Amino acid sequence: MINPIFSAADDRYESGMKYRRCGKSGIMLPEISLGLWQNFGDTSPLSRSRDMILHAFDKGICHFDLANNYGPSYGSAESTFGKIMQSDLRPYRDELFISTKAGYDMWPGPYGDRGSRKYLISSLDQSLRRMNLEYVDIFYSHRFDPETPLDETMQALVDIVRSGKALYAGISNYPAEAAEYAYRYLRDHDVPCLLHQLKYNMLHRIPEDEGLLEQADANGSGFIAFSPLAQGLLTDRYLNGIPDDSRAARNFTLRKDTLTDEMIGNLRRLDQLASDRGQSLAQMALAWVLRDKRVTSVIVGASSVGQLEGNIQAIGNTCFSAEEEALINELTR
Repeated sequence: MINPIFSAADDRYESGMKYRRCGKSGIMLPEISLGLWQNFGDTSPLSRSRDMILHAFDKGICHFDLANNYGPSYGSAESTFGKIMQSDLRPYRDELFISTKAGYDMWPGPYGDRGSRKYLISSLDQSLRRMNLEYVDIFYSHRFDPETPLDETMQALVDIVRSGKALYAGISNYPAEAAEYAYRYLRDHDVPCLLHQLKYNMLHRIPEDEGLLEQADANGSGFIAFSPLAQGLLTDRYLNGIPDDSRAARNFTLRKDTLTDEMIGNLRRLDQLASDRGQSLAQMALAWVLRDKRVTSVIVGASSVGQLEGNIQAIGNTCFSAEEEALINELTR
């Protein structure tokens, strides 16, 4: 079957999506961004990936978040995106904000992992080829590497931006001390850090507990959250136990022993609170992350257009009363 020529919805920026400024920069990001960590690799049908990406764009989601080893298999999410870029999104390239990263294992040997200049630059070159792009909008150091001098990693980001292969630089999964050094180094070299990307959700509060949200804000950087649904815990997936086909059942990115009777009971109470707010548990979890105005955007994954559409609806109510916050803290801390 030949896909019809894609024409983006005329009302894509008036369909309800909201945008937030990214730190002290000229960039505005949608409150919901689409991440291609899973469900977009070569084990997933290209047609389904295409449907989700194009639906997201029609709904005003112009930010797509990738990394070199997203898939599965490694590199295949970028290849999938590259095919859709070539067939459908090429006329809209200047409307898109596309990210990729390097820092975790990608290919064998000493130069296919961590934070060296050789790895970061080689990886980005490969990513650009897979995605059929001349540049990405932001390139991240995907993790802090204590074995590589941080000056080397940061200078690679500076040089990547100056080369035109990325418009902005970012960091991801950096602890506070390393992040502070990175902010200062990049600022001193006139390539300020645009974003810090970290795991953040009701059940994982490290960014607020360790001052990383405040730190990003103080350094003029945006903050973007991944894993807002705690690998599916903060959805209706586990309210009645562990489904046989779930990540927890396979111990895949979510361990079965996480789902204690107490946890399931707390999830049910959270689900009731969400229902009282007129939201699903997943929608409330996304809204909770977005309640903090220091959060620029939240990255969602999706396995279907319907699931993505449900996630988008979360932006309709991102305010929480003191009573709601107190109950959420009681159940999640």
